[in-house]
Amino acid sequence: MRGFRELQVWRKAHCLTIAVYRASRGFPNDERYGLTSQIRRSAASVCANLAEGCGRSGKRDFGRFVQVALGSASELEYHLLLASDLDMLERHSYEALDRSVTEVKRMLTGLLRKLMAEG
Repeated sequence: MRGFRELQVWRKAHCLTIAVYRASRGFPNDERYGLTSQIRRSAASVCANLAEGCGRSGKRDFGRFVQVALGSASELEYHLLLASDLDMLERHSYEALDRSVTEVKRMLTGLLRKLMAEG
């Protein structure tokens, strides 16, 4: 397996994670252990699962970690929507982050399809 840093989807997800951390700095202090923590963990989980999957032997194992990363991306998508609906994120910030999550999810889906086709 190749290094995770070589994966285009990992690089995109890493940039998204950094953007999520920056955007969530302004969340209320009483959300430190709530939505702030959840949104950051789900973003970082996408990258962490891709990294761990790259360290596994075989495409099948890697595919399972890509599936988990896809689940974390969906979780992040919801957390961003919630933060927006609670007026914790400005509309333009939410829209930019949401577009990035959607792109990462598309890339993960494509990677998963490729892995499944290769068997």
